Amino acid sequence: MKYVDGSNVRIGDRVILENNEIAIVVLVADSDEQNPEFPKNEWADIQEGILVKTARGALVQFHDCHSDSLLRA
Repeated sequence: MKYVDGSNVRIGDRVILENNEIAIVVLVADSDEQNPEFPKNEWADIQEGILVKTARGALVQFHDCHSDSLLRA
């Protein structure tokens, strides 16, 4: 998965959500990357996109990064 600017989304990237909340990328399904806290076997139903963890602790899935709803921080 890539950001709008063409760079790859990586585990640990800080992103800004649509509501200006900061989140951290914890799973990149497309490249089979995951944070040890969030092993892929626990998220096997996510076949594409990314999973981010917000500062409030919420987990949010994104299928693509080609919108203003997810920007690199």
